[in-house]
Amino acid sequence: MTKDIAQHAKTRHTTKAYNSTKKISDDDIKKIKELLRFSPSSTNSQPWHFILASTQKGKERIAKATEKYPFNRDAILNASHVIVFCSKLDIEQPFLQRVLEQEDKDGRFAVDAAFKDRVNTGRNMFINLHKQDYKDVQHWMDKQVYLNLGAFLLGVSTLGIDATPMEGIEIKALDDEFGLREKGYSSLVVVPIGYSDPENDYNAKLPKSRLPYSEILTEV
Repeated sequence: MTKDIAQHAKTRHTTKAYNSTKKISDDDIKKIKELLRFSPSSTNSQPWHFILASTQKGKERIAKATEKYPFNRDAILNASHVIVFCSKLDIEQPFLQRVLEQEDKDGRFAVDAAFKDRVNTGRNMFINLHKQDYKDVQHWMDKQVYLNLGAFLLGVSTLGIDATPMEGIEIKALDDEFGLREKGYSSLVVVPIGYSDPENDYNAKLPKSRLPYSEILTEV
């Protein structure tokens, strides 16, 4: 029986141990890439980049960022694949122009050509608010990456794939390893994905715990 989306939310868990012999299929990896690409972001700004490690060598490069967090190393090395979620360091006009031209190419403005200018004006208005008034544009871009992460974690669960979001990484070590800052990005979160090792994944055996609706929900 197919689960509804709420059931996936209730049954997914943060995996603590992976079956190193079980790999994600190429078909599912294609779907995973689409989850990353098609995530929503404010004004469709897409201020992100991803590193996808599918080889042991690639996973070992990411694991270099766990010296201070050794409890995360095994999950990175034993997972089928590992994804690094990265955020832009600045959101420059050339990048915004590439976003706009891609929207044009994809037919977003086919019905009303004037809509292109309105979209560009509106997007810049919101970005400039965060740059000039709120002075939190870096934090704002990071939030877009976390929007992607949330959609990603639920999305992979619908494919029967386990995941472990990790902020316990050495950001500078990871940025240096992949030359991210020179490319205009910085790493935020590492997410091993694959299949749980049921013998050693203690979290898979535990019930979920969340605050009750009476505390988290107001209906009006």
